[in-house]
Amino acid sequence: MSFRDSLVALLVPIFLGFGFVISKPAFEYFPPFLLMGLRFTIAAFIMVWWFPIPKGLFKDLIIVSFIGSTLQYGLTYSGLNIIDASSAVLLVQAEVPFGVIIAYFLLKEKPGIKNILGICVSFFGVFILTGAPNLEGKFFGVLLTLSGACMWSLGAVLAKPLSEKMNPFALTAWLCLFSGPPLILASVIFDGNTINYFLSANLNSWLIVGYLGLFMQPLAYGSWYYVLKRNPVHKVLPVLMLLPLTGLLAAIFLLGEKPGEYIFIGGTVIFIGVGMILFGKQKKN
Repeated sequence: MSFRDSLVALLVPIFLGFGFVISKPAFEYFPPFLLMGLRFTIAAFIMVWWFPIPKGLFKDLIIVSFIGSTLQYGLTYSGLNIIDASSAVLLVQAEVPFGVIIAYFLLKEKPGIKNILGICVSFFGVFILTGAPNLEGKFFGVLLTLSGACMWSLGAVLAKPLSEKMNPFALTAWLCLFSGPPLILASVIFDGNTINYFLSANLNSWLIVGYLGLFMQPLAYGSWYYVLKRNPVHKVLPVLMLLPLTGLLAAIFLLGEKPGEYIFIGGTVIFIGVGMILFGKQKKN
């Protein structure tokens, strides 16, 4: 990537890592589906008016928004609601090996031996991480988080062609518009008492909602689709390696979490596996 693209790409893990962690205390007042629904809906209604209707792309936008946003964030943040943020931010690194696997089946990109070994090492790191004492009895939360990581990878692969046809911020706006209301509806159906959640929320939780919808979503995903449009997927993915760093720092200093040795050992193994995938020699088709 160019120097400018690299600087823009750095905004992604900074905004996402910080936002991922500070979402956890907001769950005391907003269930995961409702919090994510508000996040996407707010972002959509401040952005969508600035861009023309993407004629001929509605079907693709609906598919990508459902898989990469509605379903993915519903799963990931439901998992975050169960497990510690420091564990969750490492588990989502499984997005990279999942992405390699999905690209093999959908884009016929054949990974080399080093990439395959990297996938195995990454999932071994996930296996170590699931043995952490703070995850004992929380297998369902781990499963939800990993399922969300898989859906994010699938959504990213499907979004690549759209990013080449649309303005990055227009793509963010329309994906948010198709994602937010379904998440709020899901919260109404499964959580109920939506008005009570609004009335009982304190100022800090509303500030978190404001950060997610007004800043994190437009800037992080606008930047993501911008660099995705201009660069190959395998050159963009390495920026996600910084997400656990920003997420862990936020979890430690903002939430007061104290990750144990399993977190650091499992996280290190995941980093090694992801590094083998991202920095291994790409096999030509």
